[in-house]
Amino acid sequence: MTDITVRPMTADDADRVRAIYQAGLDGGDASFETTAPTWTAFDEAKLPDHRIVAVDADDTVIGWAAVSPTSSRAVYAGVVEHSVYIDPAARGRGVARLLLDALITSTEAAGIWTIQCGVFPENTASLALHERVGFRVIGTRERVGRHYGRWRDVVLLERRSPVI
Repeated sequence: MTDITVRPMTADDADRVRAIYQAGLDGGDASFETTAPTWTAFDEAKLPDHRIVAVDADDTVIGWAAVSPTSSRAVYAGVVEHSVYIDPAARGRGVARLLLDALITSTEAAGIWTIQCGVFPENTASLALHERVGFRVIGTRERVGRHYGRWRDVVLLERRSPVI
């Protein structure tokens, strides 16, 4: 892990971020989405202060994490939904844990008290990782959407900050 660092995401990372995003989508258990958004759409949807990338010793992006607001209502300003995606070649090296730890630090420093996400139940690695960093299962939305012609459940998770 000493060869992996985390830094803020920049527009120069767009191609690698989108390629990693698409690889996750192509795997079939990351999202209902099937195509990574354009950089413009990504940029508009994600909060700029909480976009990070993990890079290897050559400064090649091998993973990313970012958050989106869950609502435009002021009362929910401290609640975000996050995404984390890892290059398939870098999985199993602790990159996602490194990114989530950094994302938690970033959001807590900004006064964000809840990070939430939805994970397909088949994505057991993601569910286990989220549990290790303090997320808890809220419930399961059964058959909430169709994905590649079949109905999919989504496990809802949240992490409430113990310091906010």
